[in-house]
Amino acid sequence: FLQNGYRQETTHIEGRRLLDRASRSSVTLSDCGDGGYSETEPMLAERRLSGEEADAEEEEDEEEGLGSDVQNMPKESPLAMALQILLPFLLAGFGTVSAGMVLDIVQHWEAFQYITEIFILVPALLGLKGNLEMTLASRLSTAVNVGKMDSPIEKWNLIIGNLALKQVQATVVGFLAAVAAVVLGWIPEGKFQMSHAVLLCSSSVATAFIASLLQGIIMVGVIVGSKKTGINPDNVATPIAASFGDLITLAILAWISQGLYKCLDSYPYVSSVVCAFFMCLTPLWIVISSKHPASRTLLYSGWEPVITAMVISSIGGLILDKTVSDPNLAGIVVYTPVINGIGGNLVAIQSSRISTHLHFHCAPGEVPDEAKGCYYPCRTFFGTGANHRSAQVLLLLVIPGHLIFLYTIHLMKSGHTTLTPIFMSVYLAAAMLQVLLLLCISDWMVHSMWRSGKDPDSFSIPYLTALGDLLGTALLALSFHFLWVIGDQDSDVGD
Repeated sequence: FLQNGYRQETTHIEGRRLLDRASRSSVTLSDCGDGGYSETEPMLAERRLSGEEADAEEEEDEEEGLGSDVQNMPKESPLAMALQILLPFLLAGFGTVSAGMVLDIVQHWEAFQYITEIFILVPALLGLKGNLEMTLASRLSTAVNVGKMDSPIEKWNLIIGNLALKQVQATVVGFLAAVAAVVLGWIPEGKFQMSHAVLLCSSSVATAFIASLLQGIIMVGVIVGSKKTGINPDNVATPIAASFGDLITLAILAWISQGLYKCLDSYPYVSSVVCAFFMCLTPLWIVISSKHPASRTLLYSGWEPVITAMVISSIGGLILDKTVSDPNLAGIVVYTPVINGIGGNLVAIQSSRISTHLHFHCAPGEVPDEAKGCYYPCRTFFGTGANHRSAQVLLLLVIPGHLIFLYTIHLMKSGHTTLTPIFMSVYLAAAMLQVLLLLCISDWMVHSMWRSGKDPDSFSIPYLTALGDLLGTALLALSFHFLWVIGDQDSDVGD
């Protein structure tokens, strides 16, 4: 059966064959233990066959008349793809708009005024949705599409293991983001206050832990719901992961930071106690995540992308901190979560789709013929590959999407910049350039990671969303500087 261009159910025989293959692959999963376990293996619906085994498998498929159904991904028309992406994309966009409005308000709170390093934390913590939530969504989407979540036991092992892994990563990355904020804030000014550093650590760790737990539970519900309704989770899971992620994270950060700041003089030990409490829970999550082979492997090998992405996002946060401190450029605050969030959402969809395609059609280390050789940008949008149409659809969503969000901010009287034709042209050019670069980088990066034997579901999205934060913040800062130079100067709208 097809629903919205996506296969909803499998036949009895096909289901039996998938279970047979899953059972063959499960033997390899349990046997490999801590040793030669590959990051790409947990997501593969079947072990890759070669030689006589492959020929026998093809003959068996032909006899049952199901060869093409089992081996190929469900076909989606561009219209069905666009309709599935549109609603989550708009939800995610309005979530980032709300986050921008919240940031516009809380920038005047005492904690943000006196401890400006909190602004450095903002992109790093908002980027956790790319580091953790979207990565979880991409991994589970691939697991759904290749049949690894058909078995209830395997499904819940995957879910619990990945959620526990995510809590470990959130706690550690939250702590490291606070350290990066302290260092990046201290280097230019040469000032260091221990009380402020402890407050930053407590706020960052608590925010990362709570926001990650809430969003992880929502994410699992979306993946399971997509599977039951026959919607391709690659199209909806990653943007929904970000729909309210920015708003939840920013609201928790502002509330905790302000609360701890008020306790700073009368109860200075509160910040240390909060930080210690969440850090002490880490061993529990490590034990739980080590129970499943997939999450156990990532527990040891999955740190490089999330930590590197955190550092990249923190550099974007430093740019934001320095731009916000200039009163002439105050209007940038409300638009930063929007441009960063939209770019990250769109590139995460493309990355997830390419990764699922590779899991279906290629053995680890091998790439399709169209992806071999030197990369060139035209391949992303006009090549012969399976995902150039999705790249076109995603790029076409940028300008109408941002126009909707710009006018929403204008109608809510939240921005500090009048929507003049010059401002809109410069802003949309920056947004278009950001997404264009991200889609090209995504095509190159996902195929490169697969060629090197790494699972792009776990490794590519953190890098891509962090680059989205850095590119978005940098291009937006340049745009506001350019507008100020040419005389488009009004920073009091919405005050």
